Amino acid sequence: MSTQPIDLSTPTTKVLAIGQFTEKALDPAKRLPVMMHEVPATLRLHLAGKIEQWFIKPDLSGPVFIMDSPGIEDAREILSKLPLGIEGMMRFDLIPLGPLTPLRLLLND
Repeated sequence: MSTQPIDLSTPTTKVLAIGQFTEKALDPAKRLPVMMHEVPATLRLHLAGKIEQWFIKPDLSGPVFIMDSPGIEDAREILSKLPLGIEGMMRFDLIPLGPLTPLRLLLND
């Protein structure tokens, strides 16, 4: 029986990106022309494997992405290059995610 402590460190493998339209985006007349470029750009990120899943919040205040990313800085860089980010119409709260390493406690290794 090992007396070594179990490693519970968790690497970041995904990022939860919760979007929020900024005040600048609240005017539909200003937001709609940018959205015509935002949707294809987001789709390209999905097809490139950068955005794994994408959703919209029920209040329509912004998207939620699960990103395949090694960290929040990588995710921030990717999202800042989207049209809404370039125009200052979207901000994101970024939450790093990783494997549920405390499950190692259940292993008999």
